[in-house]
Amino acid sequence: MNWQLIDSLKQRLASETGVHYSAPGAKTGFALIFPNEYHLGMSNLGYQIIYREINSRPDTACERCFLPEQTERQEYLRSATPLMTLENQRPISEFPLIGFAVSFEMDYFNIPDILQMGRVPVCCVDRDETSPIVIAGGPCATFNPEPLVPFIDVFVIGEGEEVVHELLDIYHAAAATRLSRRQVLQQLAETPGLYVPEYHAESKQIIRRRIDHLDRFSGETAIISSGTEFDSLYLIEVARGCGRHCRFCMAGYCFRPPRSRSLASIRQGIDNARKQRRKIGLVGAAVSDFPDMELLCSMLSDTQTTTSVASLRADSTTEELVRLLAESGHRTITLAPEAGSERLRRVINKGITEEDLFRTIDMSLKAGIPNVKLYIMIGLPTEQDCDIDAICNLAVRIADQMAAYGRSGTLTLSVNPFVPKPFTPFQWLPMADQSVVAQRLRILEKCLKGHKKIRVQSESLREAYLQGTLARGDRQLGQAIVQAHLLGGRKYWKQALKLCEIDESAYLYRERMQDEVFPWSRVDVGVSREYLWLELQRAMQESSTPVCFDGCRRCGVCAK
Repeated sequence: MNWQLIDSLKQRLASETGVHYSAPGAKTGFALIFPNEYHLGMSNLGYQIIYREINSRPDTACERCFLPEQTERQEYLRSATPLMTLENQRPISEFPLIGFAVSFEMDYFNIPDILQMGRVPVCCVDRDETSPIVIAGGPCATFNPEPLVPFIDVFVIGEGEEVVHELLDIYHAAAATRLSRRQVLQQLAETPGLYVPEYHAESKQIIRRRIDHLDRFSGETAIISSGTEFDSLYLIEVARGCGRHCRFCMAGYCFRPPRSRSLASIRQGIDNARKQRRKIGLVGAAVSDFPDMELLCSMLSDTQTTTSVASLRADSTTEELVRLLAESGHRTITLAPEAGSERLRRVINKGITEEDLFRTIDMSLKAGIPNVKLYIMIGLPTEQDCDIDAICNLAVRIADQMAAYGRSGTLTLSVNPFVPKPFTPFQWLPMADQSVVAQRLRILEKCLKGHKKIRVQSESLREAYLQGTLARGDRQLGQAIVQAHLLGGRKYWKQALKLCEIDESAYLYRERMQDEVFPWSRVDVGVSREYLWLELQRAMQESSTPVCFDGCRRCGVCAK
């Protein structure tokens, strides 16, 4: 065992507050793995929520594990030390249950690396009775588990707070009667919301699990740690799901219906944050849509609690919320118009007008927030060159608006290629050709190059198109991930595709037939396929779809 690595884990542990400790062997161990580095994993509220839920049980001890940073990774390999958990520095192979929280497609490549470093058989077919049961949950596991089937024994489909307890109940009951590993997997396959590929018939659909009453489970930071993306924040979930019907947004369809926490529950989180002397980060798909936002702002103001949010809806942001953010030291207001033209925003059903944008920016500038950030997508369905010109035009006018206030702030455009995700109306459409998107990005950058107060940040096109392949992939693509792992990792992806005789363009650029069976068709998220197809037709007609409302039965989620 490498004592340098153990000491590094202990030092990190010593810097944390709220860690749950159990002596090795005192309870059944569950290794909860985030397939990326610590600073990203500990910024993920969903990861922390599941950690708390598992450790609330008297029979199970959850310990965390992350992809080591590059220098530590080399040390693990050099010393042949198995990958260890943070809490007790135990090799993950010693845990009977291993769970991956998978939020990003690009982390797929890290999963086989982590299993190999942990001395766990990488592929399901190579595991025997002594091997851990490997589980995966999170957004990626829900919307399309198929590319990960070679590595994962059990998938949690949907929200995990409730079903993870059912999974553990089954496991402990099986252990008490000494059932085999295969028998445990067979029992798990009978549990709603659990997908066990080895034991599920192709015709069986797995129904997504959801939490109807969020207050039943804590939705706030479990462990306070430094060196994370949000290390100054105490995260509090105020709502889950979104009823805005943005046609590009997978989360908006996979996590319906929109649900909010009670003010009493949020107040408890605020009190917990104040005890830790932390700034609050409000979490939700559309925080400014919270139904009691005025009362929430008043509560935060009365308690003199500094507050942060990731981004806001321009059509629901209020002066009270902007004032609260300004008083909390916010230097940037972040909005997501997604497109520059009104026409294209109608196609994607964004529901935000230029009037909404300029009004919200005006409120922010008046409140003393100097900087503006806009999320923009290029390569959207029906996009034309004139839509890129509209982005340039919008950016220049916003910069002029900022200058008129005498602010020295910066307008930042975060530009990302559009990926048509599963369970959205655009799932039938191809991605825009990469060369076209690259050209339009160059036009945008050239147009705005001379404006000193406008910055353009863009995602790597190579990674965006790899994300598109993985998001829409099937089990055959999972074999390519295996092959890339054997060759040495993600950088060998193209070579892996050739060895597996896979044409990547078939995943990226092929338009799907209306009745095509998708790799993700075995998952039922509640939204009917007919509704999604109708929304695609409405998109092509530039027709709007109103937000969710009480008694609505359009998409099928609430009808079920």
